[in-house]
Amino acid sequence: MFRTLAKAVAAIAVVCTVAGAGLVLNEEFGKDDGKDTAADAGPSFTGTKKIRVDGHSVNVSCSGDSDADQPLVLLMAGGGEGLDNMAALQKSLSKTNRVCSYDRLGEGKSDKPEAGTPQHINDAAVLLTGVLDQLAGDRPVVLAGHSLGGNIAARYTPDHTDRVKGLVLLDATIPHLTRDMKATIPADATGASAQVRDGAIAANEGQNPEQFVIADGPVHSAGDIPVEILRHESQYSIVPEHETALEKMWADGQQEWLKLSTDSKVTMAEGTGHYIHTDSPEVAVKTVQDVTARAAKAE
Repeated sequence: MFRTLAKAVAAIAVVCTVAGAGLVLNEEFGKDDGKDTAADAGPSFTGTKKIRVDGHSVNVSCSGDSDADQPLVLLMAGGGEGLDNMAALQKSLSKTNRVCSYDRLGEGKSDKPEAGTPQHINDAAVLLTGVLDQLAGDRPVVLAGHSLGGNIAARYTPDHTDRVKGLVLLDATIPHLTRDMKATIPADATGASAQVRDGAIAANEGQNPEQFVIADGPVHSAGDIPVEILRHESQYSIVPEHETALEKMWADGQQEWLKLSTDSKVTMAEGTGHYIHTDSPEVAVKTVQDVTARAAKAE
């Protein structure tokens, strides 16, 4: 999610650090001219653009084609990383689907949030709605989010089932991370364990590039839309004294997301760490394609 700790501990604290995981979007999907081009960023544009959403400049990328009544897949990156991290997944999916991605405020080439002003889920929802208004048009939407992006997608979907018809969570930040982290690693922990605990809690409180407060909360239902939840196999070996407990914490948290839909399933992606879409891209691609196909049939 957020680049606030050393790489060795980053994913554990649900703070993501990636070196070279994404492609260069401007080369792969089109040149960014640095201007806000809302008039050009309709449901059919291809490339990387900046659009205006709620008074902010937001960097977006779209590629691929499909019939106008087929779902748009919107990729949502982990915290502070931006759309470059999802570029390889976007490239693969765009062979069969219409796919877009965007930088939230504080990510990539989008505007930064106002200094000292925390961002909350309602702020993220306003931005996401504005992005979808311009990129999806009347299309149904499938959201596919990694880490914090998955958490935001999961919080957003129950209130927007008129538009969101499918959901893929790629090791999404769990619903009660602050509570569960405090319960799993004691406050008097030292060394790497303390870094993991304190880093996660600080990031959740808004000490991150997006100034986003990741609040604990219950999972609400989005009805019966298809929801696929992929979780990592292993990522906590850096803190062996709490590895087993942390893995259980994360696995239990992924099970909580099952409440999103009566048609939901959790699958462990074998051989993966937190970055499922880069560790096992074929699994991520197939999962998104399957959910998109099911969402299309339901329309």
